[in-house]
Order: sequence, then structure tokens, then C-alpha cells
Amino acid sequence: MKTPRGITLVRQPKQLEALLAPWRARKGGVGLVPTMGALHAGHQSLVKASRERCACTLVSVFVNPIQFGPGEDYNSYPRTLGADLELLKGLAPLLVLAPTAAAMYPQGHATHVRVESPLTQVLEGARRPGHFEGVATVVAKLLLLAGPCTAFFGEKDWQQLQVVRRMAADLRLPVKIQGCPIVREADGLAKSSRNAYLSAAERAWAPRLKASLDLAKARLRAGASPAAACRKARAFLEQGGRFKADYLVLADAETLQAPRPGRPRRLLAAARLGKTRLIDNIAA
Repeated sequence: MKTPRGITLVRQPKQLEALLAPWRARKGGVGLVPTMGALHAGHQSLVKASRERCACTLVSVFVNPIQFGPGEDYNSYPRTLGADLELLKGLAPLLVLAPTAAAMYPQGHATHVRVESPLTQVLEGARRPGHFEGVATVVAKLLLLAGPCTAFFGEKDWQQLQVVRRMAADLRLPVKIQGCPIVREADGLAKSSRNAYLSAAERAWAPRLKASLDLAKARLRAGASPAAACRKARAFLEQGGRFKADYLVLADAETLQAPRPGRPRRLLAAARLGKTRLIDNIAA
């Protein structure tokens, strides 16, 4: 595989120290964009945000095995490093860390990071046991490897963003966690690596997930209660029998618990369309 000009591909995490040392003291320091590969325009927006703020940008491409549960799509998750590097070449210069699982979790690895909070016990946390422990562990390792001043995460994985913020604050990691807006297709579907799983018929139906959130928001603004608004939106989402909702809820934007007066709120949804599980969220 040929690495495009301007991109330095790193396979061993231990090589990062020497590569990043000259950049850490510069204005803006190092920016980290953690990804699992199968890159798209949403990831490109994160890299652009990092390049605007930071002296050096490190993109990690790593399908993290410990955040997948039994029966989830770890083995089938798209691995397209060559295409990912081609997508990134227009944003060079960049460092790209693409380690193996053995490099990230060498023999004898025994330490995991767990965020003990109601934040990790609802929504994705309730439906994917161990998921956020896997996320927190790998993100903590990446932050410590990179020593970045800023790490960039997409807001599509809203709960993940709040978990990472909590973890970084609790461990007093010297990093700013920067959320970046969701990038969408023209029809409203949030960009996602898992969209590649959708059949043509499913792809045509997929924008209904965002439309259901928009409906809930409109009902809230019209004076409906949160329960009534979400119930109406869920019925709309499942109409036609294509989508099967896991949840569609209104929550406090930071804690993901019941919304409180005067606090920012978020509408969040997860649903299966065929064999593909999609998530989305909007401000409310």
C-alpha cells in the first residue's frame, strides 16, 4: 500500500513520542482525531477543524475490539486503510496512527478505564454492556500517546462525547475535548461508516430517523409533553415496519438524565433498519 505524499503512517504507538515532540510546544500543539476508519466527510470535517486550531494533526485509524460486544459487527466492520489515506491526502500534512490490536493491547494488558456514572447506564450504555468501558480505555490510551492539546469528536455519537468529556475531566488529562457538528447527507441522514451496510431500499428509508427527531422537536415547540412528543415521533419512525426503534428520548444534554428546566436538552434516537443499527441526535 502506497502512502500519499504528506502523510506519515505510523504502525507502532511507541514511535509517536519522537514524531510529536517537536510539535507539542508550538502554538496550538497537537490535535487528535480518533477514528475507527472507513472515513467519510464527517471525519474530514474533524480533521479540518484540527488543522485550523492545531500545529500538528494526528488521525488514529483503529477498530477497537474491546468496545464491541458479543454478536456485534467487529469482524465485519469496514477496514479500508488505503481508501482512508487517499481521502486524507488533500488534508496533508498529517500523522496517521494505524496500529494493530496487539500493538494497542499487548500481551499482559490488564487495565481498563470505567466511567462509573448514570451517564454510562442509559441509552447506548444500557443496550451495549461494556461498550463505554472499551471507548474510555482506548481514548485514554490515545490521549496519553498523543499528548494532544485538543481532541476532536463528532456530535453524532453524542453520548460517547459526554463520556469522554467526563473521563478526561475526572482524570485531569491535559486535553480539551472539542465536539464538532454532525455532517449530513443532502436528505438529512447523518454520515456514518455503518451507512455502507444499507441496501438501496434501506438507504432510501434511512432519512426517516432524522425526520422523526425533527417531528419530536416540532411537537415540543407546539407545547406537547416530552413523553407525548417522543411517542408520536417513535410511531412515525416505525410506521411502515422498516425501522425498529431501540429508543427515542428527550434528555439533559450533558447528563442524559431527565431534562431539567433551564438546561440544554437533546433528542436522541437509535433504531435498526434491516441489519443496520443507526443513531442520531439533535438539540432540542
